[in-house]
Amino acid sequence: MGNIRLMPDHLANKIAAGEVVERPSSVIKELVENSIDANSSWVKVELEEAGLSTIKIADDGDGMTEDDCERAFFRHATSKISSEGDLFRVHTLGFRGEALASIAAVSRLTMRTSTGEQAGNHLILEGGKLISNERSDARKGTEIVVKDLFFNTPARLKYMKTIHTELGHITDVLNRMALSYPKIRFECIHNGKRLFYTSGRGDQRQVISQIYGMQTAKKMLPIQHETLDFEITGFIARPEITRANRQYMSTIVNGRYIRNHMLNKAILRGYHTLLPIGRYPLVVLNIEMDPYLVDVNVHPAKLEVRFSKEKELFEAIERAVKNVFKQQTLIPEIKQDKPKKEKSEQGSFSLQYNHQESDNQVNQIPWEKLMGSHSESQSIFNPEPIKDPTPSYPEPTFSEPDFEDSDEEIEAETIESVKEEKDRVPVLYPVGQAHGTYIIAQNDQGLYLIDQHAAQERIKYEFYREKVGAVPEELQQLLVPLTFEFSKQESIFIQAHQEDLKTVGLFFEPFGEHTYIIRSHPQWFPKGEEEEIIRDMVDQVLENQKVDIKKLREDAAILMSCKRSIKANHHLNYDDMFRLLEDLRQCQDPFTCPHGRPIIIFFSEYELEKMFKRVM
Repeated sequence: MGNIRLMPDHLANKIAAGEVVERPSSVIKELVENSIDANSSWVKVELEEAGLSTIKIADDGDGMTEDDCERAFFRHATSKISSEGDLFRVHTLGFRGEALASIAAVSRLTMRTSTGEQAGNHLILEGGKLISNERSDARKGTEIVVKDLFFNTPARLKYMKTIHTELGHITDVLNRMALSYPKIRFECIHNGKRLFYTSGRGDQRQVISQIYGMQTAKKMLPIQHETLDFEITGFIARPEITRANRQYMSTIVNGRYIRNHMLNKAILRGYHTLLPIGRYPLVVLNIEMDPYLVDVNVHPAKLEVRFSKEKELFEAIERAVKNVFKQQTLIPEIKQDKPKKEKSEQGSFSLQYNHQESDNQVNQIPWEKLMGSHSESQSIFNPEPIKDPTPSYPEPTFSEPDFEDSDEEIEAETIESVKEEKDRVPVLYPVGQAHGTYIIAQNDQGLYLIDQHAAQERIKYEFYREKVGAVPEELQQLLVPLTFEFSKQESIFIQAHQEDLKTVGLFFEPFGEHTYIIRSHPQWFPKGEEEEIIRDMVDQVLENQKVDIKKLREDAAILMSCKRSIKANHHLNYDDMFRLLEDLRQCQDPFTCPHGRPIIIFFSEYELEKMFKRVM
């Protein structure tokens, strides 16, 4: 007798459950996806002990017939796929036919379902085995209750974390679902307390406000971009809204939330130098494309996909994000928080971005007037206080929200119109310098502080970026060649990509078994950094099988701009300060240095008057 035998169904289902049912959030993801595929308009999730005790999911979807409801728990039973060709045009979230069988295999499960046209059915399963299937008076839709998850696989239970950890995973899943389907009303209740609720009105910004708060939703900018293959919509946060990790970057492809390093990288490339190093934006990106262009059948939990036009999608996302910020004024504004009664009258301050329109040109105020008498009669400030342009809004609570009011508050937030590049930063008039580091400037809108080193970094970065942006025709000949040693494998790759290296001005000559020499290099290489730049090029060849000349030159531009900019504690005269500010106004992105730090901070006239108690 041979050693190979067929695996029993109950064992096969448990193994499949190990891939599909990782934790309670996995069960919720699969069941909610089924509800969405069933054309539900509302989905309610009720939990006990973060789902380890009970998970109950109810919807008003299509429901199932008597024949289908039992067959749905067979392995690989599905209504979504009937031929091999269907795998390449998947429109639904579920299609593998593994979820219900896997969940039932490791739990005690009951289901009530009805199509609304006839009596419904009530099924009871335990450990994947059907206990009963009876007729019931179930309403239209489906209700599934999963109890004692992993009761027959105790080894899996020991890998479960605390209730708070598991609840965090569940909330994350439901957040992504709500963002992907704003037309569906979602509700989550844990141990009798409502944790999450959305209106289902189809407003994605409103869903963002329910998940991340009203203040964050107000600072989200709409994004819309379309190519022949892709339609990109959604919301991206202003650069002030950053997080310490990528978890807040949500990418949704044809209604399916996915994790994809390439898409995240494209988003970050779109933000470019607007983000500080090590910080990530809050983004909700919807991407619609022909299902033939995406393969969703590459991951058991369907979280990863493959794209057939990956490069084109990357470029479309990067361009879409960049286009949004080209239309925005991104100067941080100092806001005075309302002081609490029990504390001193001195308020705290926080950085916020200026939402005011800057279409109106500032008055051309003569320098003599700005630097003239300090008498009150010659004050440049308007004696009548202006209204605060960004009123505070209450944070949403877990009680059922008044969505009518929320809609009005969000819509009240104005979106800045497209401006000429030079108008994104208003004309600024220097007043002086603080600590030889910060330029103090003003206009009729208020007071500005400018980091002079960061400002010149941005100016020089954009200059060098253009200067080194083309393939060099002239090379710098070296009196003493540069010598490099590589391993055998590295040498093979260098030989295979000689032509790629030549296009960027690098000509490697063999000089022994594992040694090469370079007799010249492009003139744009920063002095003293030649060996490091060449090494980076070779490392790119080894890692990516190509040379990304655009990125290498950009890194070189950042390096040169930083080393050749004015430093702190360097005093400037008025002409130098004014020229620096005017040069900054001509930059394409004048708000941050190449490392993502802010260049300009704004104190509005109203905030200044509040600080001096001229207005209360």
